[in-house]
Amino acid sequence: MQEIKIGLEVHVQLNTESKLFCSCPTKQAMPNTNVCDVCLGFPGTKPVLNEKAVELAIKIAYALEAKINKKFLFSRKTYFYPDLAKNFQITQHEAPIARGGKLNLGDRVVRIRSIHLEEDPAKIIRKDGYTLLDYNRCGIPLVEIVTEPDLRSPREARIFLQKLQQLLEFIYVCDFSKEGAM
Repeated sequence: MQEIKIGLEVHVQLNTESKLFCSCPTKQAMPNTNVCDVCLGFPGTKPVLNEKAVELAIKIAYALEAKINKKFLFSRKTYFYPDLAKNFQITQHEAPIARGGKLNLGDRVVRIRSIHLEEDPAKIIRKDGYTLLDYNRCGIPLVEIVTEPDLRSPREARIFLQKLQQLLEFIYVCDFSKEGAM
């Protein structure tokens, strides 16, 4: 019998008042009203990094005992999908804000591979045979926490996610009452 090995990529919506690369608000609103040229990726627009998102990502890195990189880099992950108006996502996959770290589960340790910032795509809504898009979510700041494949069962994965959620609530980097928070 083969042993199960589970690694996770956990997306966490950060507690910021504006999006990752523009000043559009992150609060709930009527569909497609919290958007601008930057978060929709119009030609010639220039993104400006949200410092609060960087601060919260570093806070998560400290809480998970990760090594914070002195330099980090954003790049464009290009793919065509209807929830990405600009056909690319700005992410830190290659040069993340932090590497390493851990979260203890009793006597076991789940190692963290990386912690990086990225922007959320739009929300896809399927209703009455139609596919609708709400671009209000496009550009919402996320932290992606990537684990090593240290989890050994779905139950252990659930316990890890519950403990991670408790930690993130304790350091108040995410509001879990919001839809799509984790």
